[in-house]
Amino acid sequence: MEQHSDIKDTMLSRADVKVMNRSELTRRLKGMLKNDEAVVGGIGHTNFDLWAAGHRPQNFYMLGSMGLATAIGLGVALAQPQRRVVALDGDGSLLMQLGTLGTVHASGVKNLAIIIWDNGSYQITGSQPTLTESGVDLVQTARGLGIAQSAWVRDEDDFDAKVARALTEDGPWLLCVRTDDQPPAGVTDRDPPQIRDRFMRGLGVKGEWGTTMGADYGPKG
Repeated sequence: MEQHSDIKDTMLSRADVKVMNRSELTRRLKGMLKNDEAVVGGIGHTNFDLWAAGHRPQNFYMLGSMGLATAIGLGVALAQPQRRVVALDGDGSLLMQLGTLGTVHASGVKNLAIIIWDNGSYQITGSQPTLTESGVDLVQTARGLGIAQSAWVRDEDDFDAKVARALTEDGPWLLCVRTDDQPPAGVTDRDPPQIRDRFMRGLGVKGEWGTTMGADYGPKG
């Protein structure tokens, strides 16, 4: 009898999945965002590709805060439980802050999806290898820290299917994607105050200049 796809997924390892292109998958993700989902892009190439895929006011581009995309995403998800939140990060960044995954589990958050681009290196600083090249499996690690809905992504079609679930079903989710070493499709405009201001307005927590929105914020409809 054929195993259910979810059971098959628990048996996948990093070596079993296709190496894909981060820029292409980021564009695919953007095309699936239909309900003002918040997206937190981790440092470096992760947020460069998020920017290049097409700016949204609900995007937050991290600068110089390695390893904190998941923590920031968790904060947004807890503050706005009616809004879906996606945290994008690299394997090196996640390895710096693994304890955050335990906090995600303990929080009971249901509207957070974490996508990890695992290229096995600290690409932006010289492509030094990360621990995933030495056998550390981030999906098994996440499961051990309590995130049961953690899975490797097999290929592009599987990416679309798993992201669609993560955007509509209760989480938290962690999807790990093996990516290549191609350069990003662009570079984020590095203006921290503007990034913060746009994001606050995109989340509905800041109105016109000099005013602050009330507590009834989040996506409508």
